This record gives sequence, structure tokens and C-alpha cells, in this order.
Amino acid sequence: MFTSVNSRAASAYKRVSAETSVQGADPHQLVGLLFEALLQSIAQARGAIARNEVLPKGAAIGKAVRILEEGLKAGLNLTLNTDDPSISQITLSREHYLACEMLGLSLSAYRRCMLRGAGAAFLPALERAALVQRLVDEFDSLTAITPPPRAAQDS
Repeated sequence: MFTSVNSRAASAYKRVSAETSVQGADPHQLVGLLFEALLQSIAQARGAIARNEVLPKGAAIGKAVRILEEGLKAGLNLTLNTDDPSISQITLSREHYLACEMLGLSLSAYRRCMLRGAGAAFLPALERAALVQRLVDEFDSLTAITPPPRAAQDS
């Protein structure tokens, strides 16, 4: 399929603009740019879902997952949290479900996210340390019972 000259020019302009923004950004601005890209990918996925477009939905969800996974690998302090559920109509259990089931966040990425969240909890230091340790123990017990990937079972 061919694209119009205007469409290609707009795409090139967006690319140059994004590259310039990244090059001149401090760490906080980089996080903001990643967050905006994540929100844009999620919005694109929602639109594709509403239009029953399978391929664009998969591409948008894949991009959102890559942003999350790469952010976690790079050491960004990404956490799953929510404000007052009675105001935002968001629950932590729903956020965790969306991250794992809908976005496909891996168990190791989910673990890092959870441990960072616990480490940033507004708790006294000893309680925070105990929470982190409890989560470590729970994740360790999960990985002990998680079956190996299918290819490894067939060997």
C-alpha cells in the first residue's frame, strides 16, 4: 500500500521531533516521554479493540509491553498502584490483571515491579523490609511450582 507524500512527511517530522526530544531530555523528561508513549500505545490498542482490528491491537499491545519490560530492565522504578479506588474506580487487582493477562507482563518483570512498589511503600522501614521479604518469599514459592516452558517438557 502506498502512502501520500504528506503522510510520509508528517511521519518523518514526528520521528525527528521524537529523536530531538529524547536527545535533549533529562532523566525525568525521558520517563515522561516513555509514559506518554505507553499511554498512546494503550489508547491505540483500545481503539483497535473497539474496531475489532486484530493486527493493530497486537502491535499496540506489543509496543506497550516492550516499553514496560525495557523500562524495568533499565532500572526504572515502575510500580503498579492506584489512588483512592472510590474516586478513580480502579482497583489494584484489576491493574495487576491488566498488566499480566492483557499486556503479557512476564513473571520476572511483574516480580521486579511488585518488589519496587513494596520498596517504595509509605511504611516504617522495618515494616517495608518485612513486606519486601514476604513478597520475595511468595514469588520464590511461585517459581518453585511454575512448570517449565512447554519446549523443555517435550525434550
